[in-house]
Amino acid sequence: MPSFLLDVHKAQVVYDAARKWFTIVPPFFLPPQFFVDAPFGRFAILQKSILSVDGIRSWIFMELVSFGTFIYTYTHSPLSPEAVGTSPPLTLTHPPTFLAALFLTHYLNRALISPLRTPSRSTSHLSVVLSAVVFNTLNGSLLGAYLSSPPAQAFLAGAFQRPLFWFGVALWAAGFAGNIYHDEILLNIRRNAKAKGKDKAPGANADADDNNGKDKKSRGEHYAVPHGALYRFISYPNYFCEWAEWLGFALAAAPAPSFVSVAAFTASVTPPWIFFFNEIWAMLPRAYRGHKWYHNRFPDYPKERKAVIPFVL
Repeated sequence: MPSFLLDVHKAQVVYDAARKWFTIVPPFFLPPQFFVDAPFGRFAILQKSILSVDGIRSWIFMELVSFGTFIYTYTHSPLSPEAVGTSPPLTLTHPPTFLAALFLTHYLNRALISPLRTPSRSTSHLSVVLSAVVFNTLNGSLLGAYLSSPPAQAFLAGAFQRPLFWFGVALWAAGFAGNIYHDEILLNIRRNAKAKGKDKAPGANADADDNNGKDKKSRGEHYAVPHGALYRFISYPNYFCEWAEWLGFALAAAPAPSFVSVAAFTASVTPPWIFFFNEIWAMLPRAYRGHKWYHNRFPDYPKERKAVIPFVL
């Protein structure tokens, strides 16, 4: 067997194993997160520790991992016997590359533009950073390998003529814009506080979703109830919009998985759908805990607001 076919076979084995475990493992972390706060942002540990790292720098580092691993695997086509080591056509008229550009646009904003525009951010615990690096390494690698693979290339052939593809792209765009818009509302809360001379606490967070609020005397003035757009209905519209973003991406990029059984789901689910579901497993408990924090912190917090899904949850 030619050596490049052996390489493809090994890559396929690794890809299948990573896809399987990246589907199975994350849901098991869902229940504990409803009771334990990840030590970053609002729930950061106040005490000084060698395990606490700079919030902005650590965020940039861990998010750039996804950016880099995606580019590497997409441009090396590890699952393609005829093109291993080479990239698909790098033109926006090629549907997989078009979708790759959407993914990279999101992470360009998430990893660089957004944190560099953030006035300040609370420290993160090293365990959070390492967990994010593992997640982003797997996610970026799987998505890049999938979009450059023969099954994805075949599925996306003629995608520009399919209404579902453009519906997915439109949903991605709406979610991306909504995510940025609602994050901007949170950033303005911090900017306004800093402009009034209230941003005196070292390591204070960059938005209303950060810090733990335990030291009310020094940090409480940095918090306010966000208003506008979907904040009328939910406490975490940025999360809701990100879910919409990646649901749209999955609809455009891959066939829907089978829900007949757990085994059928695990066998059929592809990285775009895995990413969407894993976003929910990771963000839902955080939104629930943060929603309760808002109510505990602000007695007049709007009671009609839900946590993350309008009118539902």
